[in-house]
This record gives sequence, C-alpha cells and structure tokens, in this order.
Amino acid sequence: MSGFNQVADQHGFIVVYPNGTSRLSSDILLTWNGGDCCGYAQQKNVDDVGFVRAIVTELQAQAAIDTRRIYATGVSNGGILSQRLACEAADIFAAVAPVAGTLNFSPCNPSKPISVIEFHGTADQHIPYNGGKGPQSLVNVDFASVPASVGFWTTFDGCKSQPQTNSFDDIRHEVWSGCAGSTSIELYTVIGGGHAWPGGSDGWPGSDQPTQAISASQLIWDFFAAHPRP
Repeated sequence: MSGFNQVADQHGFIVVYPNGTSRLSSDILLTWNGGDCCGYAQQKNVDDVGFVRAIVTELQAQAAIDTRRIYATGVSNGGILSQRLACEAADIFAAVAPVAGTLNFSPCNPSKPISVIEFHGTADQHIPYNGGKGPQSLVNVDFASVPASVGFWTTFDGCKSQPQTNSFDDIRHEVWSGCAGSTSIELYTVIGGGHAWPGGSDGWPGSDQPTQAISASQLIWDFFAAHPRP
C-alpha cells in the first residue's frame, strides 16, 4: 500500500514490516497497542513497545544499522503506535511519521526531543481530524485530534509557535522550526482527504482513495534522512 519497498531500494535503507497481534490464529484483524487503541492488542495490554525494541535489537545483530538513523512510521493503528514509540522509545528512534494516526497515549514523557512528520485527511471518518469517535471507526475510541497531537510535539520540542505554511493542490503543509535538538515538526493536511496513505494504493477493497498530489513515502524518507538522532 505504501510503496516503501521501492523507496528503500532507491535510497538504500532497510525497511521492516512487523505484524501486530490478533485474537484469531490467522493474519487478519492484526492490531497494535497504541495506548487507548486498538482492539485485541490494547485490551490484552500487549507490550508492543518492547516488541519493537526487540526487533531493533535483532536487526542490529543481522545488519550494520546506523543507530542514529532508526525511524518508525505506520498508518491508522500503526500510526498511533508510532506516536507511542515517540513517547516511550525516543532513546532509539530519531523520528516518527504517523499517517492517519493521532497521539492516543498518556502520559507521554519522551526521554529527549524527537522529530515528527504527520499526514492526515480532513474528511477522515475513522480517526477524525478534529478528534472524537469516527463514524466509520471499527473501535469505540474517542480519538485525540490532529491539532492536539501536533501541538503536543511542538510544545515538547520547544518549537516556534507559528508554522511556515504552504498550500498546493489539496495539500496544506506546515513546518514548525526552532525546535530543540535540531528536531522539526511537520504536518501535511489533505483537504477533503480520507483514511488513506497519500500517494499509495487502496488499503482494502472499498477503502478511501488516497490523494496522489504527494507521496507520503518519499516525503517521509526525505524527512527521516534529514533528521538523524544527535
């Protein structure tokens, strides 16, 4: 869906796709424990932060990993998990890139400043842009809003209060600068966009159509590459 294999091949980085947890034996309805969401993983309090830390440790035994350049991204529940990783694993991750997934974990106490780039559609009916219970959501969660999530990170990183804003096609791009530790916060808002990965393919039959005005995968890699851990 994201097309990250092609971006990884082009730029020479390792991309890993771990699986979440399901109450079923098959690889369907997989979920992550992002805090207040979602599903089986959250209900059973699965230690997904510990799981991801173990993945990083295993990868470091298999390949020459640049420990200053380890990043996390995900869409929907995966985006929510990436937000939690920023809260609880900033000692490992230099930056995260949640797509259609807000910050639904509290208390969020990162060990150090961390860069965040976020993508979200204003017409998302699963995780509403302005927060609340999505009318098409599969879980009964009162989601945090995009402004609240981004606001947390700009405050934590000590960024300037007003972003630089650029609009084109169906995109509004905001950049907060002056952040601590050479970090940065960015937000790509897809005007009228739904629950989808910008520039990607359909997530599932009948899912929202992603905008093709930008490639989230390419923009995420550009952002990650520019923001190693100090």
